[in-house]
Amino acid sequence: MALPRTTLGRTALEVSVAGLGCGGGALLGMRDGASAREAAKLVRLAFDLGVNLFDTAKLYGTEEAVGIGLEGLPRDQVVISTKHHADRRDGYKYTADDLVAGLEDSLTKLKTDYVDVLHVHGVHDGNVDHVVNVVLPTLRREQEKGKVRFVGATEYAQRDHEHAVMRRVVDADLVDVVMLAFSMLNQTARTSLFPSTLANNVGTLLMFVSRNLFGFPDRLKETLQELAGDDRVPAWIADAEEPLDFLLHGGGAVSLIDAAYRYARDEPGADVVLFGTGNADHLQANVESLSRPPLPDGDRARIDELFGTLIGVGIEPGESRGGKTAAA
Repeated sequence: MALPRTTLGRTALEVSVAGLGCGGGALLGMRDGASAREAAKLVRLAFDLGVNLFDTAKLYGTEEAVGIGLEGLPRDQVVISTKHHADRRDGYKYTADDLVAGLEDSLTKLKTDYVDVLHVHGVHDGNVDHVVNVVLPTLRREQEKGKVRFVGATEYAQRDHEHAVMRRVVDADLVDVVMLAFSMLNQTARTSLFPSTLANNVGTLLMFVSRNLFGFPDRLKETLQELAGDDRVPAWIADAEEPLDFLLHGGGAVSLIDAAYRYARDEPGADVVLFGTGNADHLQANVESLSRPPLPDGDRARIDELFGTLIGVGIEPGESRGGKTAAA
């Protein structure tokens, strides 16, 4: 099965529908002690399996690993996405000089003269004015110099479950790409953001597609029981031993993680599904999932019926700028 490719919105970049997220809980294995060179082997393996989009960030500490992993490959065969925050937790707002210095540091670590997409990392209602007035104009100037091909923004998913800030940025035609949260249990972008990205031909990178829930059976079951107790999903789900086992059948999904990736991949408006891992076997399994045919229409319809009204499920609380809650 070959990994499909698509066009990333107005950028015209041809990208794999699977993107390797180099942050999140795994940090390419570096959170558990892997060296940059060891992590780089996962980056190269992903490329060998057909992945050509690699998403990292200054915050993650994995830019060096990405640079090592992609070193020697034809530059036009890979799409590198990285990110820089607009401000710090202590309230300091990064200046234009700060941002340029951060970009130069990223270019050095990534071993490249330019990045394909440079995102403002974690835009929220408290910093969006600074992003609009200072950060994005700075990034556009770097774009004119050829050090950035396209400009993007990632949402602070834990604080904006209905994507209001990203919608403002997209509707104002300020970016070429956005990163947002979307999953089987968090479908709000379908009505709140995808109509805007599609209308403006803005590319989309999806995070939180499987992370936090679908690979953790006990956590998933507990979450569904809590939702049933709050009357947010049907009551029978609380008592079911395997409430999502209707997805696992011949012609359907081979696992809940497989279902989660394929569900998100085929959502109208979705371009790239990001996944993170520190394990080569998991990497290969995720690529295989994102290479499989669509889920049956009946399964998708039932997911929508059961969970279509949920908001923000599967997005852990906390900060998106460091520690275990860093968005991938």
